[in-house]
Amino acid sequence: MANILAVDDDEKIRELLHVMLGRKGHHVITASSGQQGIELFRREQPHVTILDFEMPDMDGLAVLKEIRAVDIQAPVIMLTGAGTDERKQLARELGVTQFLAKGFSLHELGAALNRFLPPANSDSRTRARRA
Repeated sequence: MANILAVDDDEKIRELLHVMLGRKGHHVITASSGQQGIELFRREQPHVTILDFEMPDMDGLAVLKEIRAVDIQAPVIMLTGAGTDERKQLARELGVTQFLAKGFSLHELGAALNRFLPPANSDSRTRARRA
């Protein structure tokens, strides 16, 4: 079981991620704002963070920058709607791990998470790290 943080201002997206990932046996923590997401990231130290690009209080780039100040290697998957190439490039420079377009399939989400989650038989407190 992995700890996954989902940060999105859209309640339907948060609920979808909570239900889908919970059914897979993961512990899902959700945040409805960027600031709440940063606080939960610091406290919970999730294995993976799923982060919306566009939020009213603080955009995903600002949240990603704060996450990087805490943990330079933490896997972060950004959900994009109509993100521009320039904004995606800024996210890459901040070390985003992967992008998923909103409207993603369960298969796409599962494949993205499998890249970063520890094997099922490992200690759930062990952080997944990129080489």
